[in-house]
Amino acid sequence: MVTTGLDILLRNTKSLCKRNIALIVNQTSVTPELQYSWNILKKQGLHLKRIFSPEHGLFATEQDQISVSYQPDIECEIVSLYGNTAESLLPDKALLDNIDLILFDIQDVGSRYYTYINTLALFMEAVAGSDIEIIVLDRPNPLGGSIIEGPLLDPLFHSFVGIFPIPIRHGMTAGELAHLYCRVKKLDINLSVIAMEGWNRSMLFPETALPWIPPSPNMPTYATAEVYPGMCLFEGINVSEGRGTTTPFQLSGAPFIKPYELAEHCAKNGLEGVLFRPVWFKPTFHKFNGEVIGGIWLQVTDHSRFRPFATGVAMTAALQELYPEHLHFLNGVYEFNDTHPAFDLLAGNSHIRTMILSGLNTGSIISSWQHDEAEFSEIKKGFHLYD
Repeated sequence: MVTTGLDILLRNTKSLCKRNIALIVNQTSVTPELQYSWNILKKQGLHLKRIFSPEHGLFATEQDQISVSYQPDIECEIVSLYGNTAESLLPDKALLDNIDLILFDIQDVGSRYYTYINTLALFMEAVAGSDIEIIVLDRPNPLGGSIIEGPLLDPLFHSFVGIFPIPIRHGMTAGELAHLYCRVKKLDINLSVIAMEGWNRSMLFPETALPWIPPSPNMPTYATAEVYPGMCLFEGINVSEGRGTTTPFQLSGAPFIKPYELAEHCAKNGLEGVLFRPVWFKPTFHKFNGEVIGGIWLQVTDHSRFRPFATGVAMTAALQELYPEHLHFLNGVYEFNDTHPAFDLLAGNSHIRTMILSGLNTGSIISSWQHDEAEFSEIKKGFHLYD
């Protein structure tokens, strides 16, 4: 069984007893016995000054891109790092005045656009140059630490869903990413990581024997996290990504989709490790709320061969080819950014959308980021904390 950074910290907390501590956590910050970190740390006599909660809130009560205002009564001050403005993503300097240690402990899902690691990056920048220490209590990357996928982020598309200069599926832990960001940004910061015991880069989450705690409202299972690096792209098009169902991201659809036609078209792309099952479903909220719509259920058949980002791009290309008069790439504000279409912010560039709209064959689109993958596979080795 994997031992997380939190559990290793809890073996001996005496050295922290005189520190003024803040946590960046949510409901995934638990021991294997499902005790919340803030409860057990207080029981051990530590001075918890406040908790900073990320997008969705401490207990993941809010949907995506919804300001977090409600704070549960847990006998500790809770400060949201996700409000109505981009400025809310950064901690108020006054809230750091009486803090000398930050503990970060949130379960990531292994995708660049999942915002918890981006909250960590922004917080690191906020405390740079101060005496505040940040300790990352490391947890597994659910998708393993070996396979990477997708293009590197183009700096012009920097946003809250794209802060790290990494591919979409990055194959790194939060602790490794923290070291990478510190190096890339040349941050003057007191940073350390409490590494896990028992985790290796080939391990997927089910092999860790750790409990899966949904880190956000639409991440109910490991199976969701596995398809998320590709299917999150559908947040940028007028197709449901399955929000409003019990299986978000595994399901996708729209009123204009003919499920059997789309499933057959997707199957011709030669994507390995996945099957496309035609379905109809009714979202109870979000896109197409209350409508019965046609779509696809993604069934992963081989974890080692499945490439979620390539699958998401291939499905978008299939939608463009089959339904060009209906498919639209969404504009407007997305994660506090209205400079670029949401699809481009997620992809990290505009090239993929442009290639899809131009009708370039799917194989050529997928091969376009292979150089980035090769480049990053060498870069990331310098930050590995695990074999």
